[in-house]
Amino acid sequence: MADEAPPIDPVPADAPAAGPPTASEPVVAGKRPPHWHRVVFIVGTIVAAVVAYQLFTTYIAYTDDAYVRSDLISIAPEVTGRIIAVHVVDNQDVKAGDKLVSIDPEPFILDVNQRQAELDQAGALATGAEDELKSAQASLDQSTSTRTYALETQRRLVDLVRTNNAPRAELDKANDELRRADAEILISRSLIAKAQATIIAQQAARKSAAAELATAQWRLSRTEIVAPAAGSIVNLNLRVGDTATAQVPLIGIVDASSWRIIANYKQDYLRFFEIGGTAWVWLDSKPWHFHRARIGGIARGISREQGQEKLMPYVAPTTDWIRLQRRVPVTLFLDNPPSDLKLYMGTDARAVIFP
Repeated sequence: MADEAPPIDPVPADAPAAGPPTASEPVVAGKRPPHWHRVVFIVGTIVAAVVAYQLFTTYIAYTDDAYVRSDLISIAPEVTGRIIAVHVVDNQDVKAGDKLVSIDPEPFILDVNQRQAELDQAGALATGAEDELKSAQASLDQSTSTRTYALETQRRLVDLVRTNNAPRAELDKANDELRRADAEILISRSLIAKAQATIIAQQAARKSAAAELATAQWRLSRTEIVAPAAGSIVNLNLRVGDTATAQVPLIGIVDASSWRIIANYKQDYLRFFEIGGTAWVWLDSKPWHFHRARIGGIARGISREQGQEKLMPYVAPTTDWIRLQRRVPVTLFLDNPPSDLKLYMGTDARAVIFP
């Protein structure tokens, strides 16, 4: 006979219905993890972040401290004068040899004419001195011939007078002619020396006049100021009637052939860089485009003191009161940039190099 099931206690009629526990009833929760688990998690996260940063900076050298640079050509006149024409406008593109400014040439033309007259005068005086030299030389030759003839006559008459074959008067006459010839030779030699000295002085004066003329012609040629290289005019503030002063810059031209990117990289990146290495440049003037570049140079020194005229570049070691690593300028050149790419000197850029 099968075992009978145990009897089930009847539920009292007045027992409350089963339902969810009320707020006043205690809920049994799971145990909290120990406190050291949090510490391990935080420390592990920090270590992972440091390792990730080291790996990132080892294989990706990035800087946003970069800018576009070219050569600014300062155009200064070489003569002083009034400006009579300005042939360019601000921001205009120019080619080498294009006219920029014209200075009034009239004073320089007058100076050229004056120097030419001085050269002609010096040449005329030199020619006169040369004619005097030729005349004195001819007189010397004639006096020398006369003396030679008088000397031969005097020697012949001496023997004749001794033997009473010639009168004494003829010998005296020959002696007088010899003395006159000697005197004329001395005079001719003196005139020759004087003419030679005059010629030397006039030749020096002629050379000086020629040099002054060449200088005046050079000044005249510098009244037309032309562009020495292709580029763009910047910050032009010239007007007709202004005075151009020698050696004081008038016009600035941003050289169109010297564009480069100067990227200031932290010093611990430098050991990975090599001249000719590949870089990628982002220009803030044309965002969302990466341009291939190559490393053209790495500065071998920076200045630790700020100054206006330094032979070495100065890179500020602080940003918003935060002390940074020393940064060194790295020069980047764009490889085959698009023909329509316009670069603007001084604008921001970013650079990435994969060591």
